[in-house]
Amino acid sequence: MATPTDENFNDYKKAERKALEIVTAMKATSARKVDIELALIVAVFELHKGSVPAETIGAIVQGHLKQLLPYYAGKAATTT
Repeated sequence: MATPTDENFNDYKKAERKALEIVTAMKATSARKVDIELALIVAVFELHKGSVPAETIGAIVQGHLKQLLPYYAGKAATTT
């Protein structure tokens, strides 16, 4: 039986897989990375819209970036 933490992680991995599928579809729509980046950031703001102030959403994004940077900093850069 999965623990609540395991279930949360599994839910996260499902959401992550879906997000990566969306990024793949977006790459097929626009070659401009800035368009895709902004659209994804807007999606985060839309997810929280009406429940917390914009400044809080920005802080949430920055907090996630601080968590992810060490993970991605150790990976070699690739061109796509």
